[in-house]
Amino acid sequence: MSSIALTRLPSLAATTTRTVARAASRNTPRFAGRAVAARLQISQIRRYAAQQRDTDPQERARNAVVGILNKMVSKREVQQYLSHFSSVSSQQFAVVKVGGAILTDHIDKLCDDLRDLQAMGLYPVIVHGAGPQLNKLLEEAGVEPEYEEGIRITDEKTLGVARKLFLEENLKLVEALHNRGVAARPITSGVLTADYLDKEKYKFVGKINKVNKKPIEFAIRAKQIPILPSMAESVEGQVLNINADITAGELARALEPLKIIYLSEKGGLFNGQNQKISAINLDEEYDDLMKQGWVKFGTRLKIKEVKALLDDLPKTSSVAIIHPDNLMMELFTHTGAGTLIRRGNKIKSTNNLGDLSKTQLKNILVRDRAGINSDEVVDRYIEDLEKRQFVAYFDEKLEALGIVLEADKDLTVPQLATFTITKEGWLSNIADNIFQNLKKDFPKLMWTVDKNDENLTWFFEKADGSLSTGSEVLFWYGDLTLDEVRGGISEFKQHGRRMFGDLNLESQLRRAASATTRIRESSWQQARTYSTSTRPSPLQSRIIRTPTFSSRGYATTTNPNPPFGNNFKSKDWPSKVALIGARGYTGQKLIELINNHPHFDLRHVSSRELKGKKLQGYTKREIIYENLSPDDCRKLAEKGAIDCWVMALPNGVCKPFVDAIDSAGGPQTVIVDLSADYRFDNTWTYGLPELVSRQKYFDATRIANPGCYATCAQFGIAPLLEFVNGQPIVFGVSGYSGAGTKPSPKNDVENLKDNLIPYSLTDHIHEKEISSQLQKDVAFTPHVASWFQGITQTIHIPLKTEMKSRDIRQIYQDRYAGEKLVKIVGESPLVKNISGKHGVEIGGFAVHSSGKRVVVNATMDNLLKGAATQCLQNMNLSLGYGEYDGIPLD
Repeated sequence: MSSIALTRLPSLAATTTRTVARAASRNTPRFAGRAVAARLQISQIRRYAAQQRDTDPQERARNAVVGILNKMVSKREVQQYLSHFSSVSSQQFAVVKVGGAILTDHIDKLCDDLRDLQAMGLYPVIVHGAGPQLNKLLEEAGVEPEYEEGIRITDEKTLGVARKLFLEENLKLVEALHNRGVAARPITSGVLTADYLDKEKYKFVGKINKVNKKPIEFAIRAKQIPILPSMAESVEGQVLNINADITAGELARALEPLKIIYLSEKGGLFNGQNQKISAINLDEEYDDLMKQGWVKFGTRLKIKEVKALLDDLPKTSSVAIIHPDNLMMELFTHTGAGTLIRRGNKIKSTNNLGDLSKTQLKNILVRDRAGINSDEVVDRYIEDLEKRQFVAYFDEKLEALGIVLEADKDLTVPQLATFTITKEGWLSNIADNIFQNLKKDFPKLMWTVDKNDENLTWFFEKADGSLSTGSEVLFWYGDLTLDEVRGGISEFKQHGRRMFGDLNLESQLRRAASATTRIRESSWQQARTYSTSTRPSPLQSRIIRTPTFSSRGYATTTNPNPPFGNNFKSKDWPSKVALIGARGYTGQKLIELINNHPHFDLRHVSSRELKGKKLQGYTKREIIYENLSPDDCRKLAEKGAIDCWVMALPNGVCKPFVDAIDSAGGPQTVIVDLSADYRFDNTWTYGLPELVSRQKYFDATRIANPGCYATCAQFGIAPLLEFVNGQPIVFGVSGYSGAGTKPSPKNDVENLKDNLIPYSLTDHIHEKEISSQLQKDVAFTPHVASWFQGITQTIHIPLKTEMKSRDIRQIYQDRYAGEKLVKIVGESPLVKNISGKHGVEIGGFAVHSSGKRVVVNATMDNLLKGAATQCLQNMNLSLGYGEYDGIPLD
């Protein structure tokens, strides 16, 4: 049971000087894991394949999943879900619908997840389709697919092709699982009985009328995962084609699972603004949702089908539409990653305590109250509440209660007095539901939370701003003015809560205003992000910047207003950026990214060669190139005109500019250096978030952006460091953009034609950088090729012990689980597929016959993740924004 019974309210000060509801917090899933806390608290995932060989297989698998998800959520949350799933019979765990495209492009990830689930004693029922494969075969056979009302017309020839294909795809999935040691049973008949849907219209298409659970139950009792194609038979034995979604739904009706999962490459449902819908609460939202103009065609049909399905199932069941990469996240966390559809809970509200008896209210508050005299404290709280104007929100079972005190002569802004949720309430997401309802009624709200509260960062994702000091955090949301925030703080202070000590309040507010961002789901965050940081500002003030989150709320629109609304001067928001040295390729890419960034405003661009010319490609304002000297930068720094400086200068040129900014008292200002000048300086933060603890960004204002080759090589070697025996060797090839814009043989297109140029065969600066960061002697030889942008590396890694390819690949998948810019693939990645993209692809994993050497391939765009994209990550983290803000994710 969890509760954040927050009072700290004017007339209630004497009765609620502590957060009500501490008793059961030890049993509460920590919502801090939603994207943030684990990134600051959890160390690297243990390599369970190598380190836990002697442990029980089921426990090993549990530890593996917990370890993977611990990067994004708390161990407590994952363990709670494991317990939750273990409380029902195995066949009631989950039904997973797998589309044909998933079997083609994501079968390895699916099989890896199913292996871990089976080892934990969990047996999802898998039903698969093969639509894309069928279309391809029909095209090759000269048969044009026909559809009527979205249903494939299946004539005799189509059925023959489909039946053969479905059996092949079924066997393909079963064999892929067997190759991983997963016991799986193909069940291709005997489960689904169907009538003809409309024989004259659709021909051999069926409508399921009976589900025989026995073959599925038998497979699960034998500890095998059932694999079913989406085909049925008539009572006469005629095979009939069935839509895979419908098949999954009928199986779910028969089995009543806790989870119904539809794996989709799109990863969810999208609204009219092409934003992913995080969650749909049918009991509350369905009628209004069906009136929305964008709810049409396939989206409308899908929502109606899911509602019909969930209406037939227990209220604990839910449907999730997710990308296959996020299956485990969906199963074991509150956050999930796609679109969650559930019946939900209707929330009631009242402003009359008579609708909630004193006994009921007291029981709710006392059940969560730790310590002595709880009855007396709660009695006084209720007495004071009767004298106030308030609105209480609660569900039918009273598993959740929120009480908001309305604004009056004592309150500038409404304040959340109590917010208490049971453990079951958290699991069923009533917390989000309650909060969404009170947000509809109160466009502005303030509240406080103890810093040690189990659900602290859940409140961060609900807030638009926060101030922190001592033992508490003050939160607010809404279009507040500075006066309203100032007034709310004053009201808290007046009643015995010296939250801000002797700090200069006005200074804090102005820093908070420039640092705080409104929560929004930008294009990269549609899938409930997992990797943002909650941290104090680099000024080491007592401000906590609100991170950007994407949660399982219900909003399908975003609010683009800056923090504190339009009443705050625009000069304080968004963050002001200066780019020194913008002529090169990296500078141009960075300008493009900043132009599309929701929180950055480029103010100065310096280039000696381009001075006086208009900057092209930047649409937020007109900018003329300048030739800024170190003294010019000092003057700008003295005025506080720049929040972040980006140095895109050649090696050895940056120091005078940094010294000038430092001399102006500019440690508060962030500097990101793209050159190699500070990569070996321990007073600077090495800016590789995926491999350097994000906690280092807490106070980081001086960040050294890594080199492109060095970034790629570190990604390729880091997961195996503890297994390395000897010197890894890196053979790297880059496009000629890596040689810069200054003419040379290495970027001469004619010279590169039909050519590959090796250079700096030993002691390249990136060789030193890789070795220094990994603390392992690494050999590196660079080459330049005839393509423009993109890096490919072939990395030879000697191993201490014999290892298998699949175990190595699992180590990489575990290490980079949840990292949005790192993708693990099966085959060797190709440079042509990474050019123009913002992440890294790692694959190959070929093991020598001795088992003692593995060859890993890594690809990356040298101008993006190797430079500009990485720079943007570093800027985001250091300035307190979402790590991936402004970065287009595939």
